[in-house]
Amino acid sequence: MNIYSRKVRWKISLLILGLLIAGASLYYTNRLAKRLGDEEKKKVELWAEAMKVLTESTNPDADINFVFKVIENNETIPVIVTDNNGNVVFTRNIDSTQVDNPEYIRRELFEMKDQHKPIILKVTDDVKQFVFYKDSILLQKLKWFPLVQLVLVLLFIGLAYYAFSYTRKAEQNQVWIGLSKETAHQLGTPISSLNAWLELLKSEMDKPSASLNELQKDVERLELIADRFSKIGSVPELKYVNFYDLINRSISYLQKRVSEKISFFIDFNANKNLEIPVSPTLISWVFENIMKNAADAIAGQGIIHITVTDNTQIIYVDFEDNGKGMPKSVHKTIFKPGFTTKKRGWGLGLSLSKRIVEVYHHGKIFVKASDVSKGTIFRVVLRKNI
Repeated sequence: MNIYSRKVRWKISLLILGLLIAGASLYYTNRLAKRLGDEEKKKVELWAEAMKVLTESTNPDADINFVFKVIENNETIPVIVTDNNGNVVFTRNIDSTQVDNPEYIRRELFEMKDQHKPIILKVTDDVKQFVFYKDSILLQKLKWFPLVQLVLVLLFIGLAYYAFSYTRKAEQNQVWIGLSKETAHQLGTPISSLNAWLELLKSEMDKPSASLNELQKDVERLELIADRFSKIGSVPELKYVNFYDLINRSISYLQKRVSEKISFFIDFNANKNLEIPVSPTLISWVFENIMKNAADAIAGQGIIHITVTDNTQIIYVDFEDNGKGMPKSVHKTIFKPGFTTKKRGWGLGLSLSKRIVEVYHHGKIFVKASDVSKGTIFRVVLRKNI
């Protein structure tokens, strides 16, 4: 399992944990709301019984203070009492300014009927009253509270995840930058030593051999690699260079270092004197990395086709191969640090390429097209002016 897969599993685990917490909280709050609803129903039933006692009481000496107290204690639950014909007999906790508004009463009764069955008060054998009621404002708010709570929990998880990811990404960037600069520093000493040995060998020969010349080229290549690593994390100075020569140098370098069964073709659909602002050291690293990946994706004989297109303010550089391709699901994932489909490698090449193109050159790099077993097209977009 590579680094990126472990990151994905960790993110999914965090999301599941957050949803479990939110679900448990939602369940508990729903139970609390149901219990409160049951208590309100009992309260209304007690209130209805008190009203019944009050209406049925014929003894003038009877102590009905408790009944009045029960009726008066209902200060939260909206109640409407109607007769057999639907006429309003009594209201409680209803907007007093709207009591005489038939449309308002009709809406309230409709909402009450939708929430609870009415409580029937039998005044006489022929006369009945109906007590309609609905949830109190507190209970209504409590029913909405779980959803609000769920949104807040998810928002908190999202913000926590974003903050953690941002901090982690910043730390990772510092690690990669530190590692790059330390690599460049460590390469400096053996490169200097190799240059000294080369000069000594040259001085001992009347004419430098072909092997010595190749060794010189490899040392110069090491110097270039060290220079590239030293520039990671620092804003490079962009300068106008001939783009035709730049990309041809990258192609020429890599062509000698891949299988002879792989052919390189370039279509330069632009002025060959075109100059664009780049960091030659870094942008050639991007081109070589893409072409190296293309060569690795080709099993046996294949073609790497480079197309350069001038599009007024920008240029397109397309790298097309007829390799094994990749599924659409990983078109963006391949640029994540640590993601790799190879058995060897850290999965940093395309991640660094993306940083070089988009952060340092304000361009774009993406998978233009790719089909499994058919090949891939990478596109690099660069600006023609600073």
